[in-house]
Amino acid sequence: MTDRVHAYLAERRDRVVEELTGWVRLRSVAGESEHDIDLTRSAKWLAGALRDTGFPVVEEWGATGWPAVYAEWCETPDAPTVLVYSHHDVRAAKDGQWEETPPFEPALRDGRLYGRGTSDAKGQVLAHLWGVRAHLAATGRTAPAVNLKFLVEGEEEAGSPHFAQVVEEHRDRLDADLVVFSDTVLWRVDHPAICTSVRGQLLAHLEVRGPLRDVHSGAVSGPAPNPVLELSELLARLHDDKGRVALPGFYDDVAEASERTRADLAALPFSDEDWLTRSETRGIGGEEGYTVLERLWTRPAVEVLTVVAGDPVGPPTGAIPAVAAADLGIRTVPDQKVADVAGKLRRWVAENIGDHVDYELTVAEETGQEPYRTPEDHPALDALADAMREGFGAPPGRMGNAGGGPAELLARTLDVPVVFFGTGLPEDRWHDSDERVSVDVLLAGAATLAHLWPRLATPHERR
Repeated sequence: MTDRVHAYLAERRDRVVEELTGWVRLRSVAGESEHDIDLTRSAKWLAGALRDTGFPVVEEWGATGWPAVYAEWCETPDAPTVLVYSHHDVRAAKDGQWEETPPFEPALRDGRLYGRGTSDAKGQVLAHLWGVRAHLAATGRTAPAVNLKFLVEGEEEAGSPHFAQVVEEHRDRLDADLVVFSDTVLWRVDHPAICTSVRGQLLAHLEVRGPLRDVHSGAVSGPAPNPVLELSELLARLHDDKGRVALPGFYDDVAEASERTRADLAALPFSDEDWLTRSETRGIGGEEGYTVLERLWTRPAVEVLTVVAGDPVGPPTGAIPAVAAADLGIRTVPDQKVADVAGKLRRWVAENIGDHVDYELTVAEETGQEPYRTPEDHPALDALADAMREGFGAPPGRMGNAGGGPAELLARTLDVPVVFFGTGLPEDRWHDSDERVSVDVLLAGAATLAHLWPRLATPHERR
Protein backbone atom coordinates (compact mmCIF):
# COMPACT_ATOMS: atom_id res chain seq x y z
CA MET A 1 0.00 0.00 0.00
CA THR A 2 2.86 2.40 0.77
CA ASP A 3 4.20 2.24 -2.78
CA ARG A 4 0.72 2.66 -4.25
CA VAL A 5 -0.01 5.71 -2.10
CA HIS A 6 3.26 7.45 -2.94
CA ALA A 7 2.98 6.62 -6.63
CA TYR A 8 -0.58 7.95 -6.77
CA LEU A 9 0.43 11.25 -5.20
CA ALA A 10 3.66 11.63 -7.17
CA GLU A 11 1.76 11.25 -10.43
CA ARG A 12 -0.60 14.03 -9.35
CA ARG A 13 1.96 16.44 -7.92
CA ASP A 14 1.26 19.12 -10.53
CA ARG A 15 -2.47 18.84 -9.93
CA VAL A 16 -2.00 19.30 -6.17
CA VAL A 17 -0.01 22.48 -6.84
CA GLU A 18 -2.57 23.67 -9.36
CA GLU A 19 -5.47 23.21 -6.93
CA LEU A 20 -3.69 24.95 -4.07
CA THR A 21 -2.67 27.79 -6.38
CA GLY A 22 -6.28 28.36 -7.43
CA TRP A 23 -7.54 28.32 -3.85
CA VAL A 24 -4.84 30.67 -2.55
CA ARG A 25 -5.78 33.26 -5.20
CA LEU A 26 -9.01 33.82 -3.26
CA ARG A 27 -8.31 36.58 -0.70
CA SER A 28 -10.14 34.94 2.19
CA VAL A 29 -8.82 37.38 4.80
CA ALA A 30 -10.48 37.02 8.18
CA GLY A 31 -11.92 39.98 10.07
CA GLU A 32 -12.05 42.50 7.21
CA SER A 33 -15.54 43.15 5.86
CA GLU A 34 -14.30 44.01 2.38
CA HIS A 35 -13.16 40.39 2.06
CA ASP A 36 -16.46 38.81 3.15
CA ILE A 37 -17.22 37.87 -0.45
CA ASP A 38 -13.77 36.29 -0.77
CA LEU A 39 -14.42 34.19 2.33
CA THR A 40 -17.69 33.04 0.80
CA ARG A 41 -15.91 32.16 -2.46
CA SER A 42 -13.24 30.28 -0.52
CA ALA A 43 -15.89 28.27 1.34
CA LYS A 44 -17.63 27.41 -1.92
CA TRP A 45 -14.31 26.39 -3.50
CA LEU A 46 -13.67 24.00 -0.62
CA ALA A 47 -17.22 22.66 -0.71
CA GLY A 48 -16.77 21.83 -4.39
CA ALA A 49 -13.41 20.14 -3.75
CA LEU A 50 -14.94 18.00 -1.00
CA ARG A 51 -17.75 16.92 -3.31
CA ASP A 52 -15.22 16.11 -6.04
CA THR A 53 -13.34 13.95 -3.52
CA GLY A 54 -16.49 11.94 -2.95
CA PHE A 55 -18.05 13.31 0.23
CA PRO A 56 -21.79 12.69 -0.12
CA VAL A 57 -22.76 15.38 2.43
CA VAL A 58 -21.28 18.86 2.14
CA GLU A 59 -22.80 21.94 3.76
CA GLU A 60 -21.89 25.56 4.42
CA TRP A 61 -22.44 26.75 7.99
CA GLY A 62 -22.14 30.14 9.63
CA ALA A 63 -22.90 33.52 8.13
CA THR A 64 -21.41 36.09 5.77
CA GLY A 65 -17.94 36.98 6.95
CA TRP A 66 -17.29 33.72 8.80
CA PRO A 67 -18.48 30.80 6.66
CA ALA A 68 -17.55 27.30 7.80
CA VAL A 69 -17.66 24.20 5.62
CA TYR A 70 -18.90 20.88 6.97
CA ALA A 71 -18.67 17.53 5.21
CA GLU A 72 -19.25 13.94 6.23
CA TRP A 73 -18.64 10.51 4.76
CA CYS A 74 -20.05 8.02 7.24
CA GLU A 75 -20.65 4.70 5.49
CA THR A 76 -18.66 2.27 7.69
CA PRO A 77 -20.93 1.46 10.67
CA ASP A 78 -18.41 -0.59 12.67
CA ALA A 79 -15.56 1.90 12.32
CA PRO A 80 -14.78 4.88 14.55
CA THR A 81 -15.69 8.41 13.52
CA VAL A 82 -12.98 11.04 13.10
CA LEU A 83 -13.65 14.78 12.94
CA VAL A 84 -11.02 16.77 11.04
CA TYR A 85 -10.69 20.43 12.06
CA SER A 86 -8.92 23.21 10.16
CA HIS A 87 -9.60 26.66 8.69
CA HIS A 88 -9.69 28.28 5.25
CA ASP A 89 -9.42 31.95 6.25
CA VAL A 90 -6.02 33.66 6.15
CA ARG A 91 -4.16 36.57 7.73
CA ALA A 92 -4.13 39.97 6.09
CA ALA A 93 -1.14 40.59 3.81
CA LYS A 94 0.35 43.74 2.31
CA ASP A 95 1.54 43.31 -1.25
CA GLY A 96 4.43 45.75 -0.85
CA GLN A 97 6.02 43.68 1.90
CA TRP A 98 6.29 40.47 -0.14
CA GLU A 99 9.47 39.94 -2.16
CA GLU A 100 8.91 36.52 -3.73
CA THR A 101 5.41 37.14 -5.12
CA PRO A 102 2.32 39.18 -4.32
CA PRO A 103 0.56 37.28 -1.50
CA PHE A 104 -2.43 36.17 -3.57
CA GLU A 105 -0.54 35.39 -6.78
CA PRO A 106 1.12 32.07 -5.84
CA ALA A 107 4.52 31.23 -7.30
CA LEU A 108 6.37 27.90 -7.27
CA ARG A 109 10.12 28.19 -6.65
CA ASP A 110 12.64 25.53 -5.61
CA GLY A 111 9.96 23.10 -4.51
CA ARG A 112 8.06 25.66 -2.41
CA LEU A 113 4.77 27.33 -3.25
CA TYR A 114 4.69 30.95 -2.03
CA GLY A 115 1.43 32.70 -1.15
CA ARG A 116 -0.82 33.59 1.77
CA GLY A 117 -2.45 30.44 3.11
CA THR A 118 -0.22 27.95 1.29
CA SER A 119 0.88 26.58 4.66
CA ASP A 120 -1.54 28.18 7.15
CA ALA A 121 -3.83 26.42 6.54
CA LYS A 122 -5.19 25.84 3.02
CA GLY A 123 -2.26 23.57 2.24
CA GLN A 124 -3.08 21.45 5.29
CA VAL A 125 -6.72 21.11 4.26
CA LEU A 126 -5.72 20.15 0.74
CA ALA A 127 -3.35 17.50 2.13
CA HIS A 128 -6.40 15.97 3.81
CA LEU A 129 -8.38 15.89 0.57
CA TRP A 130 -5.55 14.24 -1.30
CA GLY A 131 -4.98 11.88 1.61
CA VAL A 132 -8.55 10.64 1.25
CA ARG A 133 -8.17 10.31 -2.51
CA ALA A 134 -4.90 8.38 -2.18
CA HIS A 135 -6.39 6.15 0.53
CA LEU A 136 -9.31 5.18 -1.69
CA ALA A 137 -7.15 4.69 -4.77
CA ALA A 138 -4.55 2.55 -3.00
CA THR A 139 -7.05 0.33 -1.17
CA GLY A 140 -9.74 0.08 -3.82
CA ARG A 141 -12.33 1.09 -1.25
CA THR A 142 -15.46 3.02 -2.19
CA ALA A 143 -15.59 4.79 1.19
CA PRO A 144 -12.93 5.63 3.79
CA ALA A 145 -11.94 3.00 6.36
CA VAL A 146 -13.20 5.33 9.09
CA ASN A 147 -16.21 7.58 9.16
CA LEU A 148 -14.92 11.05 8.33
CA LYS A 149 -16.33 14.45 9.21
CA PHE A 150 -14.68 17.73 8.23
CA LEU A 151 -15.25 21.08 9.93
CA VAL A 152 -13.23 23.86 8.30
CA GLU A 153 -13.97 27.27 9.79
CA GLY A 154 -13.58 30.70 8.23
CA GLU A 155 -12.49 32.98 11.09
CA GLU A 156 -9.63 31.27 12.94
CA GLU A 157 -7.23 34.10 12.17
CA ALA A 158 -9.66 36.50 13.86
CA GLY A 159 -9.71 34.41 17.04
CA SER A 160 -12.70 32.20 16.10
CA PRO A 161 -15.25 34.53 17.76
CA HIS A 162 -18.26 32.62 16.38
CA PHE A 163 -16.81 29.11 16.31
CA ALA A 164 -18.22 28.06 19.70
CA GLN A 165 -21.63 29.17 18.45
CA VAL A 166 -21.25 27.08 15.29
CA VAL A 167 -20.23 24.01 17.30
CA GLU A 168 -23.11 24.48 19.74
CA GLU A 169 -25.71 24.98 17.01
CA HIS A 170 -24.61 21.82 15.19
CA ARG A 171 -23.54 19.76 18.19
CA ASP A 172 -25.77 16.83 17.16
CA ARG A 173 -23.90 16.52 13.84
CA LEU A 174 -20.40 16.53 15.34
CA ASP A 175 -20.32 13.34 17.40
CA ALA A 176 -16.95 11.66 16.93
CA ASP A 177 -14.48 9.34 18.64
CA LEU A 178 -11.46 11.50 17.85
CA VAL A 179 -10.59 14.95 16.51
CA VAL A 180 -7.65 15.39 14.13
CA PHE A 181 -6.63 19.03 14.40
CA SER A 182 -4.78 20.26 11.31
CA ASP A 183 -3.49 23.75 11.97
CA THR A 184 0.00 22.99 13.18
CA VAL A 185 3.60 22.23 12.22
CA LEU A 186 6.16 19.46 11.89
CA TRP A 187 9.76 19.76 13.08
CA ARG A 188 11.94 19.20 10.00
CA VAL A 189 11.56 17.65 6.58
CA ASP A 190 14.11 14.96 7.44
CA HIS A 191 12.89 14.52 11.02
CA PRO A 192 9.09 14.80 11.29
CA ALA A 193 7.50 15.08 14.71
CA ILE A 194 4.01 14.65 16.11
CA CYS A 195 2.62 17.77 17.71
CA THR A 196 1.07 16.88 21.08
CA SER A 197 0.08 20.29 22.45
CA VAL A 198 -0.89 23.87 21.72
CA ARG A 199 -0.60 26.86 24.00
CA GLY A 200 -3.55 29.05 24.88
CA GLN A 201 -3.90 32.63 23.74
CA LEU A 202 -5.15 35.91 25.17
CA LEU A 203 -4.90 39.28 23.40
CA ALA A 204 -5.00 42.70 25.07
CA HIS A 205 -4.85 46.32 23.92
CA LEU A 206 -3.48 49.06 26.17
CA GLU A 207 -3.85 52.79 25.52
CA VAL A 208 -2.00 55.30 27.67
CA ARG A 209 -3.21 58.91 27.45
CA GLY A 210 -1.11 61.96 28.31
CA PRO A 211 -1.93 65.45 26.98
CA LEU A 212 -5.47 66.11 25.78
CA ARG A 213 -4.04 66.45 22.26
CA ASP A 214 -0.63 66.37 20.60
CA VAL A 215 1.23 69.35 22.10
CA HIS A 216 4.38 71.11 20.84
CA SER A 217 7.25 69.86 23.01
CA GLY A 218 8.83 73.31 23.08
CA ALA A 219 5.80 74.61 24.92
CA VAL A 220 5.29 71.89 27.55
CA SER A 221 8.35 69.60 27.53
CA GLY A 222 9.32 68.60 31.07
CA PRO A 223 6.16 68.89 33.13
CA ALA A 224 3.81 67.39 30.52
CA PRO A 225 3.02 63.67 30.92
CA ASN A 226 4.49 61.65 28.05
CA PRO A 227 2.41 58.53 27.30
CA VAL A 228 5.22 56.99 25.24
CA LEU A 229 7.60 57.05 28.20
CA GLU A 230 4.93 55.75 30.55
CA LEU A 231 3.99 52.92 28.20
CA SER A 232 7.65 52.06 27.60
CA GLU A 233 8.38 51.88 31.33
CA LEU A 234 5.36 49.67 31.89
CA LEU A 235 6.26 47.28 29.06
CA ALA A 236 9.84 47.09 30.30
CA ARG A 237 8.53 45.80 33.64
CA LEU A 238 6.57 42.94 32.06
CA HIS A 239 9.56 40.61 32.60
CA ASP A 240 12.15 40.29 35.34
CA ASP A 241 15.90 39.83 34.84
CA LYS A 242 15.42 36.04 34.63
CA GLY A 243 13.08 36.32 31.65
CA ARG A 244 10.02 35.46 33.76
CA VAL A 245 6.69 37.24 33.36
CA ALA A 246 6.39 39.71 36.24
CA LEU A 247 2.61 39.58 36.80
CA PRO A 248 2.10 38.47 40.43
CA GLY A 249 0.74 34.93 40.55
CA PHE A 250 1.23 34.39 36.82
CA TYR A 251 2.97 31.03 37.36
CA ASP A 252 0.77 29.78 40.20
CA ASP A 253 -1.21 27.42 37.95
CA VAL A 254 1.51 26.53 35.44
CA ALA A 255 1.94 22.75 35.28
CA GLU A 256 5.50 21.57 34.81
CA ALA A 257 6.09 19.41 31.75
CA SER A 258 6.30 15.69 32.41
CA GLU A 259 9.61 13.88 32.28
CA ARG A 260 8.45 12.12 29.11
CA THR A 261 7.65 15.44 27.42
CA ARG A 262 11.03 16.90 28.34
CA ALA A 263 12.76 13.76 27.07
CA ASP A 264 10.78 13.88 23.82
CA LEU A 265 11.82 17.48 23.22
CA ALA A 266 15.44 16.77 24.09
CA ALA A 267 15.47 13.95 21.52
CA LEU A 268 14.66 16.30 18.62
CA PRO A 269 17.66 17.33 16.51
CA PHE A 270 18.38 20.88 17.63
CA SER A 271 21.14 23.43 17.59
CA ASP A 272 21.04 27.14 18.30
CA GLU A 273 22.45 27.88 14.85
CA ASP A 274 19.85 25.76 13.05
CA TRP A 275 17.04 27.29 15.09
CA LEU A 276 18.17 30.86 14.46
CA THR A 277 18.46 30.20 10.73
CA ARG A 278 15.05 28.56 10.42
CA SER A 279 13.16 30.89 12.73
CA GLU A 280 14.89 34.07 11.51
CA THR A 281 14.85 35.42 15.07
CA ARG A 282 18.46 36.76 15.39
CA GLY A 283 18.91 35.82 19.07
CA ILE A 284 17.63 33.59 21.88
CA GLY A 285 16.02 34.90 25.04
CA GLY A 286 13.26 33.88 27.38
CA GLU A 287 12.89 32.20 30.74
CA GLU A 288 16.06 30.93 32.36
CA GLY A 289 16.23 27.30 33.46
CA TYR A 290 14.53 25.82 30.40
CA THR A 291 15.74 24.76 26.98
CA VAL A 292 14.68 26.70 23.89
CA LEU A 293 12.10 24.07 22.95
CA GLU A 294 10.76 23.88 26.50
CA ARG A 295 10.35 27.66 26.54
CA LEU A 296 8.64 27.47 23.18
CA TRP A 297 6.17 24.68 23.84
CA THR A 298 5.79 24.09 27.59
CA ARG A 299 6.16 27.53 29.18
CA PRO A 300 3.89 30.59 29.03
CA ALA A 301 4.96 33.86 27.43
CA VAL A 302 3.91 37.49 27.13
CA GLU A 303 4.84 39.38 23.97
CA VAL A 304 4.44 42.96 22.80
CA LEU A 305 3.03 42.72 19.28
CA THR A 306 2.59 46.36 18.28
CA VAL A 307 3.49 49.79 19.65
CA VAL A 308 2.00 52.95 18.12
CA ALA A 309 2.54 56.57 19.15
CA GLY A 310 2.87 59.96 17.51
CA ASP A 311 3.00 60.38 13.75
CA PRO A 312 5.73 58.15 12.33
CA VAL A 313 5.07 59.19 8.71
CA GLY A 314 7.06 62.10 7.30
CA PRO A 315 9.27 64.54 9.23
CA PRO A 316 8.96 64.54 13.04
CA THR A 317 6.26 66.90 14.28
CA GLY A 318 8.11 67.90 17.43
CA ALA A 319 4.97 67.22 19.51
CA ILE A 320 4.40 65.12 22.60
CA PRO A 321 1.73 62.63 21.49
CA ALA A 322 -1.60 62.46 23.25
CA VAL A 323 -1.82 58.65 23.09
CA ALA A 324 0.54 55.68 23.03
CA ALA A 325 -0.87 52.19 22.47
CA ALA A 326 0.39 48.62 22.53
CA ASP A 327 -1.06 45.22 21.66
CA LEU A 328 -0.06 42.32 23.89
CA GLY A 329 -0.21 38.59 23.18
CA ILE A 330 -0.19 36.17 26.10
CA ARG A 331 0.50 32.48 25.51
CA THR A 332 -0.71 30.19 28.27
CA VAL A 333 -0.02 26.56 29.15
CA PRO A 334 -1.74 23.92 31.29
CA ASP A 335 -3.21 24.54 33.89
CA GLN A 336 -3.63 28.29 33.38
CA LYS A 337 -7.08 29.70 32.60
CA VAL A 338 -7.70 32.67 30.35
CA ALA A 339 -10.04 34.38 32.83
CA ASP A 340 -7.49 34.12 35.65
CA VAL A 341 -4.67 35.49 33.50
CA ALA A 342 -6.89 38.36 32.32
CA GLY A 343 -7.59 39.31 35.92
CA LYS A 344 -3.90 39.25 36.81
CA LEU A 345 -3.09 41.52 33.87
CA ARG A 346 -5.79 44.03 34.79
CA ARG A 347 -4.61 44.22 38.40
CA TRP A 348 -0.94 44.56 37.42
CA VAL A 349 -1.59 47.43 34.99
CA ALA A 350 -3.80 49.24 37.51
CA GLU A 351 -1.12 48.95 40.21
CA ASN A 352 1.83 49.93 38.00
CA ILE A 353 0.54 52.69 35.70
CA GLY A 354 1.55 56.22 36.68
CA ASP A 355 -1.05 58.47 38.29
CA HIS A 356 -0.26 61.38 35.95
CA VAL A 357 -1.70 59.61 32.89
CA ASP A 358 -5.02 58.00 32.03
CA TYR A 359 -5.31 54.57 30.41
CA GLU A 360 -7.70 52.01 28.98
CA LEU A 361 -6.95 48.28 28.95
CA THR A 362 -9.10 46.02 26.76
CA VAL A 363 -8.66 42.28 27.29
CA ALA A 364 -10.26 40.12 24.60
CA GLU A 365 -11.50 37.29 26.80
CA GLU A 366 -14.26 36.48 24.32
CA THR A 367 -11.67 35.28 21.80
CA GLY A 368 -9.29 33.79 24.35
CA GLN A 369 -8.30 30.17 23.82
CA GLU A 370 -7.30 27.66 26.46
CA PRO A 371 -4.21 25.42 26.07
CA TYR A 372 -4.59 21.74 25.23
CA ARG A 373 -2.37 18.66 25.49
CA THR A 374 -3.12 15.26 23.94
CA PRO A 375 -3.05 12.44 26.52
CA GLU A 376 0.50 11.07 26.33
CA ASP A 377 -0.46 7.41 25.91
CA HIS A 378 -3.49 7.72 23.67
CA PRO A 379 -3.43 4.90 21.07
CA ALA A 380 -4.17 7.36 18.26
CA LEU A 381 -0.65 8.76 18.74
CA ASP A 382 0.81 5.33 17.98
CA ALA A 383 -1.38 5.04 14.89
CA LEU A 384 -0.25 8.49 13.77
CA ALA A 385 3.41 7.62 14.39
CA ASP A 386 3.09 4.51 12.21
CA ALA A 387 1.34 6.51 9.49
CA MET A 388 3.99 9.24 9.55
CA ARG A 389 6.73 6.65 9.26
CA GLU A 390 5.07 5.43 6.05
CA GLY A 391 4.34 8.94 4.79
CA PHE A 392 7.72 10.55 5.50
CA GLY A 393 9.98 7.52 5.43
CA ALA A 394 11.37 8.32 8.89
CA PRO A 395 10.28 7.64 12.48
CA PRO A 396 8.67 10.75 13.99
CA GLY A 397 9.56 12.44 17.25
CA ARG A 398 7.24 14.51 19.42
CA MET A 399 6.96 18.28 19.69
CA GLY A 400 4.55 21.06 20.64
CA ASN A 401 3.06 24.10 18.96
CA ALA A 402 3.87 27.55 20.30
CA GLY A 403 0.62 28.92 18.88
CA GLY A 404 -2.98 28.15 19.75
CA GLY A 405 -6.35 27.25 18.31
CA PRO A 406 -9.75 25.96 19.44
CA ALA A 407 -8.50 22.47 20.33
CA GLU A 408 -9.57 22.69 23.97
CA LEU A 409 -13.00 23.96 22.91
CA LEU A 410 -13.49 20.92 20.64
CA ALA A 411 -12.20 18.46 23.23
CA ARG A 412 -14.41 19.89 25.98
CA THR A 413 -17.57 20.37 23.90
CA LEU A 414 -17.41 17.03 22.08
CA ASP A 415 -15.88 15.15 25.04
CA VAL A 416 -13.25 13.47 22.85
CA PRO A 417 -9.44 13.60 22.64
CA VAL A 418 -7.67 15.74 20.06
CA VAL A 419 -4.55 14.73 18.14
CA PHE A 420 -2.62 17.11 15.92
CA PHE A 421 -1.29 16.69 12.41
CA GLY A 422 -0.20 19.46 10.07
CA THR A 423 2.10 20.02 7.13
CA GLY A 424 3.69 23.30 8.16
CA LEU A 425 7.31 23.88 9.11
CA PRO A 426 8.76 26.50 11.50
CA GLU A 427 10.37 28.21 8.52
CA ASP A 428 7.11 28.54 6.55
CA ARG A 429 6.71 32.18 7.70
CA TRP A 430 3.15 31.99 8.97
CA HIS A 431 1.56 35.44 9.41
CA ASP A 432 4.62 37.01 7.79
CA SER A 433 5.52 38.08 4.28
CA ASP A 434 6.53 35.40 1.77
CA GLU A 435 4.58 32.60 3.45
CA ARG A 436 5.40 29.30 1.76
CA VAL A 437 4.93 25.55 1.89
CA SER A 438 7.12 22.66 0.78
CA VAL A 439 5.31 20.63 -1.87
CA ASP A 440 7.25 17.53 -0.76
CA VAL A 441 5.92 17.98 2.77
CA LEU A 442 2.37 18.42 1.48
CA LEU A 443 2.62 15.14 -0.43
CA ALA A 444 4.24 13.35 2.52
CA GLY A 445 1.45 14.70 4.69
CA ALA A 446 -1.20 13.43 2.30
CA ALA A 447 0.53 10.02 2.26
CA THR A 448 0.53 10.02 6.06
CA LEU A 449 -3.21 10.66 6.16
CA ALA A 450 -3.84 7.96 3.57
CA HIS A 451 -2.12 5.51 5.95
CA LEU A 452 -3.73 6.91 9.10
CA TRP A 453 -7.35 6.08 8.32
CA PRO A 454 -6.86 2.27 8.09
CA ARG A 455 -4.80 2.36 11.30
CA LEU A 456 -7.59 4.11 13.17
CA ALA A 457 -10.25 1.78 11.81
CA THR A 458 -11.59 -1.31 13.55
CA PRO A 459 -9.00 -4.13 13.76
CA HIS A 460 -10.33 -6.08 10.81
CA GLU A 461 -9.91 -3.03 8.58
CA ARG A 462 -6.27 -2.31 9.51
CA ARG A 463 -3.64 -2.95 6.83
